[in-house]
Amino acid sequence: MRARLESCLQSVDRVLLGKELQVRLALTCLLARGHLLLEDLPGMGKTTLSHALARVLGLGFQRIQFTADLLPGDILGTSVFDRESAQFVFHPGPIFCELILADEINRATPKSQSALLEAMEEGQVTIEGATRPLPSPFFVIATQNPVTQGGTFALPESQLDRFLMRLSLGYPARAAEKALLMAGSGRQRLPELEPILDHAMLAAIQAEIPRVRVSDALVDYVLRLVEATRSQPQFAWGLSPRGSLALLAAARAWAYLAGRDYVIPEDVQAVLPAVAGHRLRERADPAGQGGGTLVQWLLREVAAV
Repeated sequence: MRARLESCLQSVDRVLLGKELQVRLALTCLLARGHLLLEDLPGMGKTTLSHALARVLGLGFQRIQFTADLLPGDILGTSVFDRESAQFVFHPGPIFCELILADEINRATPKSQSALLEAMEEGQVTIEGATRPLPSPFFVIATQNPVTQGGTFALPESQLDRFLMRLSLGYPARAAEKALLMAGSGRQRLPELEPILDHAMLAAIQAEIPRVRVSDALVDYVLRLVEATRSQPQFAWGLSPRGSLALLAAARAWAYLAGRDYVIPEDVQAVLPAVAGHRLRERADPAGQGGGTLVQWLLREVAAV
């Protein structure tokens, strides 16, 4: 099964050149049953990454373009009166799909953004008093532009916390961009990708992730990281218990991808920036855009043993 996962990574890497770390972190997030937030400038490959993951994992794919006039019903669906049956018939929205690309989520109003909350947390939506389950597996990959750009609505902390990881693809290295220019857009090569996993295989892998062993010493290391965010004066607030659970789940999935059935401190350190960066703020700048500096402080100052 791990060989198939490596094949998935290699296939996506051929489409998204020079972003091996980000691709591995994205797959880690999905295996840990989390949701992913991609924050970057337009044109960096966020949509290509989402399409590629859906294809190699054999998942149904829907894209929702978030705009200022988007309504919650455009996401969840609505009931329409049917004259023949003389009753209202529910027409499901694009949220009823296995992999959702919520594109430019911070261009929509907070009301539309919040329509994703129950779906991401509970795997279900409540519409007109009826609770409707979403497909399994269910993954949300949301993209957002930097809030410094015009026409954006910053995501509140409560919604940021729903994302297991936040990643930034960034500009490609010179060699990767040259290969991109020579070969053409990675999106043009998406039809070449074949499904490598099916639903049963993916479900089996996800069931194995929680069985990856974690020692008492490793849990103590996670606790030291979390306690540092709650006690050191430079942190505006500390990681919540949900944050510590997310860190451990991501570390398990990272270790599984590395071919191990146990977690080591390096696994925690590998996923910490993506898991904790969007959950932390500096006390001197509580409205800042991320805790990257704080994460580096944790990696440097908190002992692993």
